[in-house]
Amino acid sequence: MSTNLCQVFEQYGDDVRCREYLEALRWPNKVTCPECKSEKISRVKLRHVFDCDSCRYQFSVTAGTIFHDTHLPLHKWFAVTYLLCESRKGMSANQIKRMLGISYKTAWYLCHRIRKAMAAVPPQLPLTGTIEVDETYVGGRRRGSGGGPTAGGHKEIVIGIRQRNSEANPSGELRFFHTEDVKSGTLAKYIRENISTDAVDVIMTDELPAYPPAMMKAGVHGTRHKTIRHKRRIYVEGDIHTNTVESAFSLLKRGIVGTWHRISAKHLEAYLNEMCFRFNNRKNPYLFRDTLLKMIESENMEYKQLTAFDEQHVA
Repeated sequence: MSTNLCQVFEQYGDDVRCREYLEALRWPNKVTCPECKSEKISRVKLRHVFDCDSCRYQFSVTAGTIFHDTHLPLHKWFAVTYLLCESRKGMSANQIKRMLGISYKTAWYLCHRIRKAMAAVPPQLPLTGTIEVDETYVGGRRRGSGGGPTAGGHKEIVIGIRQRNSEANPSGELRFFHTEDVKSGTLAKYIRENISTDAVDVIMTDELPAYPPAMMKAGVHGTRHKTIRHKRRIYVEGDIHTNTVESAFSLLKRGIVGTWHRISAKHLEAYLNEMCFRFNNRKNPYLFRDTLLKMIESENMEYKQLTAFDEQHVA
């Protein structure tokens, strides 16, 4: 059954109930020692820890997870997780700060740790059927305006690959990638890594000159590559169009402009991963639960990792 915000507050309004739920998710059968895998466990209730009777290792339900050593109450973690799962255009750290009464630094760090868990997906299967590939540019200075830069003073390139909905692929999977250029070699790499060149029916793109050589490099036969001529103001020609992936770009840009406002090049990929995870799970009624499961499986990320200097993304 799906969960709504009121249910999150009612069912997980204190840390005791949050720990009980995390325990049920992490050990659905029986609590197991993470060190020796023994099931001979004693509870130390006053300290919210377990003691392994076999190796004497003490651990909590949050040990070795993204929640490890957190100073933020677990019920606030649960609330933010739900908000990030259910907000189609994302949720800004400033909004989280106001809603939860925490500092901006804490809210920003919290959101990025949840995004890290969302990004930790299992190996993705190659896309099949009808695929649309397109590129867009985000951030930078707005044309014709004297306003300041929104993301480092120049545009960042995002490649989008989206599978059209069909009986075989009802969800229409979406993938975004932050890239340095749209040269044929770069496009070929993403096409080769994400699309089954044997099982694909057709790949739709616009008339960017790099696409035909990219298709050749990726092993896509010419008859399976269809082009829509945007420069001639043709946007739909029969079933040839890139409107499906462009609608996903539109959602991304509304998130950047209306929700996050400013995204650095360094962290752009984390926001792209969040958007794709939420979009690809939009029909999942158990998204909140499944996201918590991914957070249990994800290792913690230290604040210094997020703020470390990156020569490639000096903004």
